[in-house]
Amino acid sequence: MEKNIEKVILVGVETEENYTRFEGSMKELKNLTKTAEGEVVFSLIQKRPKIDQKTVIGKGKIEELLQLVDAYEADLVIFNHELTPRQNQLIVEALGVKVIDRVQLILDIFAMRARSKEGKLQVELAQLNYLLPRLIGQGKQLSRLGGGIGTRGPGETKLESDRRHIRNKITAIKRELKEVTAHRERSRQKRQSSDLFQIGLIGYTNAGKSTILNLLTTAGTYSEDQLFATLDPLTKKWQLPQGMIVTITDTVGFIQDLPTQLIEAFQSTLEESRSMDLLLHVVDASAEDRLQHEQTVVELLNDLDLEQIPVLTVYNKSDQIDPNDFTPTLFPNVLISAKSTRGKEDLTRVVREKMMELLLPYEFDIRSDQGQQLSEVTRHTLLLSENFDEEKNVYHVKGFAKKASKWLRAEEE
Repeated sequence: MEKNIEKVILVGVETEENYTRFEGSMKELKNLTKTAEGEVVFSLIQKRPKIDQKTVIGKGKIEELLQLVDAYEADLVIFNHELTPRQNQLIVEALGVKVIDRVQLILDIFAMRARSKEGKLQVELAQLNYLLPRLIGQGKQLSRLGGGIGTRGPGETKLESDRRHIRNKITAIKRELKEVTAHRERSRQKRQSSDLFQIGLIGYTNAGKSTILNLLTTAGTYSEDQLFATLDPLTKKWQLPQGMIVTITDTVGFIQDLPTQLIEAFQSTLEESRSMDLLLHVVDASAEDRLQHEQTVVELLNDLDLEQIPVLTVYNKSDQIDPNDFTPTLFPNVLISAKSTRGKEDLTRVVREKMMELLLPYEFDIRSDQGQQLSEVTRHTLLLSENFDEEKNVYHVKGFAKKASKWLRAEEE
């Protein structure tokens, strides 16, 4: 079956409030549209002190937009602003084609990308909550246009006639999510109560988190040059050169102006990050809006109450910049290219140093006939040295372990 690529016109208003971020955010909107399998045929931009209360862009611009829709035979118009239900209705009436906003576009991509049951439920919940107040006026458009961008996921379940149906569905999804979340909580507690050192990957979308996960764990996750390639938290084991096994969890990419509905919907995805011992904040060192990206992630971490977890910033894609001209802004950090073997070595070294700061030192003896115990120490702790003492017939081990670890108690015995 041939994919139906929709022709899309983007609309943005540059205001006194958003002018510093405007260009970057329009570029991002274009990338998002491409990710959602749409083709941008035109971008209409208007400068005004603030957006028009009724139709976001002025009356004259609406007429211009109508002509552009006809000229380009556009299927869809996407606004780079969150539209109120009333604005959406007025614009749809004026243009006669499907109109969505940035939030719906992002929700749509999330619907395409979600793999796990929980991910799918989260997206559907966010979509239904967003659509509920926007049903008026969408009816004719939806029934005439069928599927496409902005209608993936729950689709058009007789939306307008059926608010009650949607409300019931929302309640059912919330109930189902509770069960799924409880299950995840149990497996997380299991991981937490163990000696496992847990690392979380966070960062702006497309910074290279999945590439780094693959580099360290040879996990083979999906790492495409696309926005939101990863939506469901993926946990993999990573064995450090000395033998210690840690886990790495990849999370959804952050994005500026991430719709609040989504922060809520993806609490659970980021919820995973709460139990991490260390977060690796991956930053695309070559991105033009790098500082904006960093700020977005740092602010979101604060919103989600994760600021108390230690963070190591990993500046990635060093192959695409001149390292001599690069000035890092977040500390502690390491500059690497995830595409090179040296990148892997540098990252491993710095992570290890950071772990030593966070873990507690131990030193004790293991009898030579306790081989099992020695191999456990090697896997579960950061072993620095093991020396065999022939006189005493013991292995003298030194290293670092988690606070609750039984190996710290072994030292006292």
